Amino acid sequence: MKNPPVMDATTRRWRAALFLFMLATGVSMASWVARTPAVRDALDVTTGSMGLVLFGLSVGSMAGVLASGGLVRRRGGRRVIAAGAGLLVAGLLVIAGGAALEVSAGVFCGLALFGAGMGLAEVAFNIEGAAVERTLGRPVLPVLHGCFSLGTVVGALLGMGLTAARFPVGWHLAAVAFAVAAAGVWTVRAVPAGTGQEEADTDAASGTASGAVSEDGGGRHPGGLRGQLEVWRDRRLVLIGLIVLAMAFAEGSANDWLPLLMVDGHGTSATAGSLTFMLFAVAMTTGRFTGGPLLVRYGPAAVVRASALVAAAGVALVVFSDDALLAGAAVVLWGLGASLGFPVTISAAGEGVRNASARVAAVSTAGYAAFLVGPPSLGFLADHVGLRNAMVVVLVLLGGAALITRALRTPPSGTGEEPPGAQAPGARQSDLV
Repeated sequence: MKNPPVMDATTRRWRAALFLFMLATGVSMASWVARTPAVRDALDVTTGSMGLVLFGLSVGSMAGVLASGGLVRRRGGRRVIAAGAGLLVAGLLVIAGGAALEVSAGVFCGLALFGAGMGLAEVAFNIEGAAVERTLGRPVLPVLHGCFSLGTVVGALLGMGLTAARFPVGWHLAAVAFAVAAAGVWTVRAVPAGTGQEEADTDAASGTASGAVSEDGGGRHPGGLRGQLEVWRDRRLVLIGLIVLAMAFAEGSANDWLPLLMVDGHGTSATAGSLTFMLFAVAMTTGRFTGGPLLVRYGPAAVVRASALVAAAGVALVVFSDDALLAGAAVVLWGLGASLGFPVTISAAGEGVRNASARVAAVSTAGYAAFLVGPPSLGFLADHVGLRNAMVVVLVLLGGAALITRALRTPPSGTGEEPPGAQAPGARQSDLV
């Protein structure tokens, strides 16, 4: 059997840089989450007041997510990643300072900066990861997101240990900030310039961007908000967006509510609720690191359909079983099933050679919106029907996603799309593995 071509050093460094910084962002996010009780105690505020402080993270995250796609199209992924990394580091340092000085407004501002950096970097990383996939002709995004999940596990363990040791939260977050800064510098130097920007410029020069022309008929590829909305005219992309909405909602619901779901819904201790969430995070990480061979063998449509059904089975057991031990074990199914949905749908959105960066940005934005905004809305429903019953919404969305996964199949030739394994423009055959 002929040996596969060897990946060139530039592409290897590019991929490793993305993996490293996604790991660093996962560590930083989990470090903050693990020290939230310590920050609340330092600020000496009520739970309601702490909710207002936490709102800074949501505001910053959505601002970053909504701005990232257009910025990548204008400036390229590397510059947006650099800006995101800078905001992440600044946010962690401001949070650390606010906690040390016991200033709630400082923590709010730090969370807003942190969230904005996370939102900018996440969408840009998906665009970069999709570009690496087109260069290599094999799945990369599942492992990329797996690195983030692994980072959350590492950050959570680190946070638990430092909390037990009563290590000052300000010094903890400051140390994480410097680690993220080091990872960010190395990443920005390793990522090639203008990934998403080059695609937009190339389309504009050729005037062939999927009918995306200027109002004067000059063939100019629209930028900004109009360019991001233009891609949603594709029915297949709309279906992919609906799938990512459901899968991201399922993941975000566990992140936001799983510990409380076990405590209030199944009567477990707070420690058991935290351990259940840790089990979910480990299952997510395992699914993302081991899903590549399944994607190669069975294709994204079959894998995401099976993933949605497995996640739905896990959610159903958590919701309808009265056995706390069985419900806790079912979280493994929830995590494994939800693990591949987000990265695989992002990958499918970026398969086309035309306007791929805008397509990835659009689907990423939809996914992160569902991840950040959707799950908190379950709290309002839970006030009326209980948290366990509110999770039926997640079950319904997963079932709906399983019914439309045909949209993830490789489009037939002649549709302007490129099969996942096709060579990317400008990529040499020696770059493929």
